[in-house]
Amino acid sequence: MTKSNSSILHWVLLFCGVLWVAPTAADSAAYYETIDALHARYADEVTAHRKYGTYAERALEEGYPGIAHLFRALAASEAVHARNFARLLHELGEEPRRPEVNVATSTTREHLQQAATVEAEEIDREYPKILDGIRDENNTETIRFIAYAWKAEQQHRDLIIKIKQAASWFFGSLVSKIEGTPTRYYVCRVCGSTVTARPTGQCPICDHTSSDSAEVPGFGGAPASREKG
Repeated sequence: MTKSNSSILHWVLLFCGVLWVAPTAADSAAYYETIDALHARYADEVTAHRKYGTYAERALEEGYPGIAHLFRALAASEAVHARNFARLLHELGEEPRRPEVNVATSTTREHLQQAATVEAEEIDREYPKILDGIRDENNTETIRFIAYAWKAEQQHRDLIIKIKQAASWFFGSLVSKIEGTPTRYYVCRVCGSTVTARPTGQCPICDHTSSDSAEVPGFGGAPASREKG
C-alpha cells in the first residue's frame, strides 16, 4: 500500500470512530454462507479502497484533481464498507482475511471506464446473488449492512456512469467540465452513502442523521491531508 493510500484508510478509520466489537459465542456453523459472504465482501472492499486510492493518485499526476477527488470519495466509501464487514466477522468469531492487493494502473480515462464496469457488475449480479445466498441464515445485521453497501454501490455507478459514457469520445471536453466545476462529496460513516450535498435530514440509505456524514477532504483540487505513520 502506498503512503497516500494508507493515509486515506487511516483517515477513514479515524473519521468513522472504529470500535472493534469482541467476538461472541455465535455458532459459526449456523452462519456458514454468511461468514463466507462477509469474507468475500471484505476482501473486495479493501481491494476497491486501495484501487480507487491509486486511481486518485494517477489522476493527480495527470492533472485531473476533480476526478481524483471523485476517486477519493469512492475510496472513503469502500473503506466504510470494509470496516462494517470486518466488525460483523469479529462478532461471528472470525478474523477478517486481508487480501493481497496489487493494483495495475493505466490512464485516468481507462480507470474511469474500468470503475464503471466493475460497479455495474457488482450491482447487477454480485449483490443480488450474495443476498439471496445468505437470506435463509437470517443474520439480520449482515443482511442490513450488505444491503447498505449495495445501495452505496448504486450511488457510485450513478456518479461514474455519465463519465463512462462520454469518456470514449469526448474525454477532453468532459475533463474540462469536471475540472472547471469542482464537486463536494459527503460519505456517511455508518453505511458509506456517497452524495454530492450534505443530507439536510436523514441519510438516504441508512436513515442516520446528517451529522454522520462528512465531507471528503480535497475539494477544489487541494490535496487530501496526510496522516503521519
